This record gives sequence, structure tokens and C-alpha cells, in this order.
Amino acid sequence: MMNTKIYKAVHDLAEKLMRAANRQDREQFDPLYAELKAICVDNENSEKDHPVQWETLADFTEDLDEAIAIYEKALDKATAINSKDFMSSIPFSMASLQIELGYTDAAIENLQRAKISANKIVDKELKQEINDLLTSLTEGNKA
Repeated sequence: MMNTKIYKAVHDLAEKLMRAANRQDREQFDPLYAELKAICVDNENSEKDHPVQWETLADFTEDLDEAIAIYEKALDKATAINSKDFMSSIPFSMASLQIELGYTDAAIENLQRAKISANKIVDKELKQEINDLLTSLTEGNKA
């Protein structure tokens, strides 16, 4: 179970980061990103550690390879607490970046992992997105 205070802080930072990103406001974005990263680092391997903070950090990491590495860390933490929701959403996000970078095989692998976990979640929209993306990649590879 995630610490409510941390969840709220991460959620608030995510909203502010999204606004700054949409406005392409570097002056606002950078310190907010640093604050989010500090929360992740400060809580790492403590009882306050949680995949949501790492997934959020990865969502706002502009270097795609670095973002994938942070998603990996988030996924390890999600797997450790056996959170099927995070074990579905994180590999889906990773796969989206891997496709952008041309790592199709890695993306397919992540989507297959996500699909297995998604069998146990209620989010039908995410299940559909995982299936659609996996289908488009695997059918594209047969051509």
C-alpha cells in the first residue's frame, strides 16, 4: 500500500509537470522534474518505495533510453508487490517508447508481459490498447 502523502505529492507534481510540458515551459518543468526524482531517490528501497513514483518519473523523462531504464525499475518494484495494474501499464509504456526507438522485438516482449498481467485487471481500455498494439506489431512483422 502506498503512502498517501507521497501519492498526493507525486500526483500533484505530475499535474504540474504536464502543464509545464504542454506550455513547453522549461523553467517550470526542470525543478518539478528534479523534485519528483528526489522523491523517488529518497524513498528508494524504503517502505515508502512504490512503482507509481518511478512510473511517473519515467513518464516525464525526455531521454527515451533513460525513461525505459526507469520503467524497468518501476516494473521490478511492481513485480515485487505483484501489482497487476502496474505490471500491465508499465510494460505498455515501455513498449511505446521501444517502438519509437525501433526496438520492435523488445516492445513485443513487453506487450506480451503486459497482456498476461492485464488478464487480472479491470481496466478494459488498457487491455484493449495492449492487444491492439501487440496485434499491429506482430502482424507487421509477418509482412
